[in-house]
This record gives sequence, C-alpha cells and structure tokens, in this order.
Amino acid sequence: MTSKLHAAKARDLIYDWNTQGRASAYPSGVELDDESLRDGLQSPSVLNPPVEQKIELLGLMDALGIHTADIGYAGSSARTQQDIVALAQASLKLNIKVNVACRTTLADIGPAVECAQKAGCQIEVSAFLGCSPIRRYAEDWDFEKMMGQVEESVTFVVRHGLPCMFVTEDTTRADPESIRLLYSKAIECGATHICVSDTVGHATPDGAYNVVSFVKGIVGESGAAVTIDWHGHQDRGLGVANTLAAIAAGAGRVHGCALGIGERCGNTPMDTLLVNLKLLGIIEHDLTRLPEYVRLASAMTGIALPVNYPVVGADAYRTATGVHASAVVKALAKNDLWLANRVYSGVPADWFGLSQIIEIGPMSGASNVGYYLQSRGIVPERALVDKILDAAKRSNRILTESEVMRLTADG
Repeated sequence: MTSKLHAAKARDLIYDWNTQGRASAYPSGVELDDESLRDGLQSPSVLNPPVEQKIELLGLMDALGIHTADIGYAGSSARTQQDIVALAQASLKLNIKVNVACRTTLADIGPAVECAQKAGCQIEVSAFLGCSPIRRYAEDWDFEKMMGQVEESVTFVVRHGLPCMFVTEDTTRADPESIRLLYSKAIECGATHICVSDTVGHATPDGAYNVVSFVKGIVGESGAAVTIDWHGHQDRGLGVANTLAAIAAGAGRVHGCALGIGERCGNTPMDTLLVNLKLLGIIEHDLTRLPEYVRLASAMTGIALPVNYPVVGADAYRTATGVHASAVVKALAKNDLWLANRVYSGVPADWFGLSQIIEIGPMSGASNVGYYLQSRGIVPERALVDKILDAAKRSNRILTESEVMRLTADG
C-alpha cells in the first residue's frame, strides 16, 4: 500500500486529538546529538565498555541517522583519550560527526585539541560551565572570572580550527541576565552552537519552551549563525516532553542517550525521542535498527532493558489479553498489516522491523489460541483450543511454547 493510501486510511480511521485544538508547531527537521558514550557512561551503575563496542554503537547511531555523538570527556583519563581518538577515526568512515565534553579550562580543552590532532579529523569541543545562582553560590565562583573563562576557552578552541559548542550547565535554573551575558560572550568569541541544559531535570515542558525562546532572542540579537542545542535530564521523567517543547521553541539540535542512561535518573532517552520525532513527522529516518541499538547499549553497559520499555521492550508488541488479541487477529485476517500494527498500538511495529506477538495466558480467549496454533501450522480444532484455553485459565502466567506444544502433542 502506498504512503498516500496509508495517509488516507489514517485520516479515516484515527481521529488525532494531538492536532485538534492547542498543538505545538514543529519544524520539518532537527539534528540529534547522542550522549551515550559520554554523559551516559557517567551513570554510577553502568559498565565502561571496551572501545570495540563503543565503535559498534557509533555505527548504529550513524545507521539511525543521528548527526553527532559525544564520544568522551577528554580531560578524564588517558584511556578516555585513546578511545576518543579511535572513535574519531572510526567516524571518518561514517556520516556521523563527533564531539567531546570539556570544562571551560585549558587543562580540559588542551587534551581535546590533542585528540583531534592525533585522529586527523575535526572534533567539536563542547565547553561547559555552571551558570545558575545556586551553583555559583555553592562553588564560590566570581562571575567576572567566569566570563573570562568563556572568552579564553572558546577563543582557544576557535584558534585551533575546531568548532566550539558553549554549554551552560543548569540553564533552566539560571537568571536571564547571566544567561544573556555568558552566551553573548561565547557567540562573540566564535561559538557555533550554544547549549541550554536542564542539568538536574528541573524543567517542565513550559519551562523548556520559555528558556529556549529566551535564548533564541539572544541569538537573533547577535545576528550570528548559531545553533541552539537542548540537553535534557529525566529527574521528573519529562525528558522527551521537554525536548519536544525545546524543538518547538527553536532548538536546532537535541541530545539524548540510549536507554536514557546517565547520572541520577539519566538523560532524555534517544530511542524514545527518535520514535516520537518520527511519529510527529519531524524526521523521516529509517529506524529498523533501533532495537539493535538499544540492545547493544544494554549489553555493553550492563543496564537491563525493562520488559515494558517503549518499542523495544519484550512486551511492547506482545499481548495475551483476549480482547486485544482478537482485534489484531481480525486485522490480520483482512490481510491488512497496516491495520494490525495500529488497531491496538499507538506506535507501528513494522517501523522498527518488529511485529505483533500473541501469547496464551489466563486473560486469553479462543482467538489467542486459534491464531497461535495456525501461525505454527497446527489446525485449531475446537477440542484442542478448549483444552489449551482451560490450561491457560488455570495458570497464573503466560504458557510457554513448550507447554502449548506438549498439550497439542497429548491430543
């Protein structure tokens, strides 16, 4: 079925309240920066994987159409610097570009520049500085010295021929005048990106929209061709919602991590963000390798993938409930995969190389059993269906395939 027919069917069969009444206006495209290999690895619960696995994940980021990746904190260790060089060199065979994180000190930025020189490619340098009053009070920071750090750091990066992103930490709790002064100085010194950070997950979608709109005004006043980045965290569980609000307000590049890994409650989950961006029509990326990306991230970091995780969790397209299964089975009987992937799902499985799975358990009906048997080449005779369904009703869980096959073999 053509995309035009699909669109017509969607209009006829799905009333979309998301677009009726108050609705955000989104651009037709946005860039993505994957922080899995830097901010994600700052989680106290993850394993730091070998560079070979990092390179493999970088390749999957590229396959998903992710534009840039943060590949390490250059000032942290010699091993990290070695990994940065290897990852930067690997990126030369891909479309994805790379960046590294640094504090706004030459002690951090110097190693980043050296990594770029060793790798023989450009590495964007992301120089970050805390800016909120609470952070400055805790650290006893002098604002004039902070302004000097911004000027020295950004100028140093630009002088060495590398692109620079200036990042204000804790932007969503910072006062407008401090934000204006810091970003204006970074833009004046040659930063090509400025990043708004919800470092402790303080923002709501309204807050994200408000602060990005304010920063968009600063960029407009400067007249410079500068992109606004958004970097969100999950402390309130609002990572994806805040990121969408930031995009609506004018963020041109947004950050995330596979599985939402990162410090405390983690970062905006890149995988779920990609799903929502595609559903909204903001991107048209091929996401069939999304399950592979998430599963590799889980395996290499030691972070378990919850069964109810959106799209790639084991239960995302799996049902044993009679009413649900019946609707899916009826759609499949119409030989309509488009319908089967939407009648009981808000996110179509085939976009991700996945399919609906029907199981048999205590909440099942005859349609579950009939479909289950037919899909395995077994004739669903009524007596057999009743026998399996009776066993399922007496069970406290989903029947395994071996249990169903044993019941089938027993006659």
